[in-house]
Amino acid sequence: MARNEVHAARIISGVGALFALIEGVYILLLILNADQSNKFFTFIKGLAEPLALFFPGLFHTGSTDFDIILNYGLAAVFWLVVTGFIARVVAR
Repeated sequence: MARNEVHAARIISGVGALFALIEGVYILLLILNADQSNKFFTFIKGLAEPLALFFPGLFHTGSTDFDIILNYGLAAVFWLVVTGFIARVVAR
């Protein structure tokens, strides 16, 4: 029984890491001024923006690049923390 719980916890942690990775890739694409009409950019944007929840626009520092890093970076950290917590609860 415990083995199944450990597998479930790993899957949950993996999903959180995947969500954080998507946010990280989106941050890089925005910071490096990727072509926004590119299909890869629109695909990542379509995934990253809903995953960012309420974080975009949360902080306005005056620097567009820093705002992107801060707001979408917080979304990435949020997913790592939340899925990490859920994984620990499931693994018990």
